[in-house]
Amino acid sequence: MEKLKEIHVRWIGILIVAVLATVNDGDNHMADKSLWFHYFVSLCFTAVYWNGACAIIFFFRKKFPEISKTKRRLSLTGLGVIIWMSLGGIPLKVLFDVVTWNEVLTMEEHLRYIPFNFVIAAVVSLSYEAFYFFEKWKEQFRLYEQLKNQQIRTQYEVLQNQMSPHFLFNSLNTLTTIIPEDPDVAVKFTEKLSQVYRYILQNKDRELVSLKEEMDFVESYLFLLLMRYPNNLSFQFNIDKQYLMLTIPPLTLQMLVENAIKHNVVSKAKPLHIEIYIENGKSVVVKNNLQPKESLEKSTKTGLENIRKRYSILGDREIDVITSTSNYMVAVPLIELLEEKDLHPA
Repeated sequence: MEKLKEIHVRWIGILIVAVLATVNDGDNHMADKSLWFHYFVSLCFTAVYWNGACAIIFFFRKKFPEISKTKRRLSLTGLGVIIWMSLGGIPLKVLFDVVTWNEVLTMEEHLRYIPFNFVIAAVVSLSYEAFYFFEKWKEQFRLYEQLKNQQIRTQYEVLQNQMSPHFLFNSLNTLTTIIPEDPDVAVKFTEKLSQVYRYILQNKDRELVSLKEEMDFVESYLFLLLMRYPNNLSFQFNIDKQYLMLTIPPLTLQMLVENAIKHNVVSKAKPLHIEIYIENGKSVVVKNNLQPKESLEKSTKTGLENIRKRYSILGDREIDVITSTSNYMVAVPLIELLEEKDLHPA
């Protein structure tokens, strides 16, 4: 729709500029021609120059769409438009007998228009670039707002699940059992419980967190679960230190671990094993052995979809869900920390 509007504006502009060129035409080559013929010639030249310049602008815009490559895009666009303004109209000039082929072959014919072509190229390129930059800024701002809204829904969902009477009852019941048996473990359990809530509150306004921060949080969360399922649940981390500074959306791994607990049997007869590891240096995988519950707990069914939407907003990244006869795996992309600044509008 935006491209269609640009085309409308462009052709209206071509018609207007052709009128101005006809009124201010001081060329005596066609003094014997009618005013309408003058206008037709001006219209042809204006259309060829303008549409050609647009093709060049859109080509480099598509090739270098990132804001970080603005200088390169603008330089190449300006150079391309200057060349087009110098050479693009030659066939029309010869056709309408404005110049001869002999004049075309002389450098003088081209050099005298260089200052004019430079000014036109600068005006056209900067005008289109300013509009493009403004549209990109609006798009980034819109994505930023979408991400913030998605984060709020994520925080609400996680807090709702973790602060539900069922969760609190299990946590407090576990704590009550531990206190007389091992007060030191009870203190550690309380500390881990507070760390879980503190992490959620501290990261409520962040789009991305380091993998190390998320893993520290997941360890605290799993510690609480291990107190509830001491002999029925096990987990393993296999993450090299070089990947810990890469980033993911906060609470992503916690939601995947929570889903594994919620939807699978966790018992002595069927212990659940959760593994978190790096795949190909590009994704972090949460894997568990598949043993679905016959009767599932009531679920909002939005956890995985929530993660999908957040990754989509972060740049059309996709998560992979792989189910086999014995395992269930979810792979979420790792994001370079420097990409985080692209989420914030200027």
